[in-house]
Amino acid sequence: MSISIISIMLVSLAALAAVCVRRIPEGQVYSLRRFGGHTRFVGAGMHFMLPLIERVSHKMSLTGSTIEVSGALSNGENYAASVYYQVLDPQRADQVIECVDALLSDQTTRLLAGDSVPPETAERRIWLKQGLNSEVRERGLLVTRIDLRSAA
Repeated sequence: MSISIISIMLVSLAALAAVCVRRIPEGQVYSLRRFGGHTRFVGAGMHFMLPLIERVSHKMSLTGSTIEVSGALSNGENYAASVYYQVLDPQRADQVIECVDALLSDQTTRLLAGDSVPPETAERRIWLKQGLNSEVRERGLLVTRIDLRSAA
């Protein structure tokens, strides 16, 4: 009788230990939130986590992501753009990571709304990228590339 109780306790303890260990893939950072609002960030590797107290609130990729943006210039011509961005500072980006698509889309549309022609020269594309970076840099993000094309 006591051997079965001990074996059940050992199996339960082993299952709890297996649930507490979390493997974070390379190139990712997870933000873990506790009940009191405390946040901690864990990078790649094996980490111990308290399953009933902590939960994963955001999974951020440090390797880069892409969003698609479309809109119209002031002359009525439609455009489409691919905006490539990267998370530089997970602590600052944690606050805006859920709405980063809308943030970059709005900023790109706002910067291009006053243009009557799409930025075809390298200087105008650099200006667009610098304008986006000035808006999102303090939020821990970096725009790495913009592919702009006319929409059909």
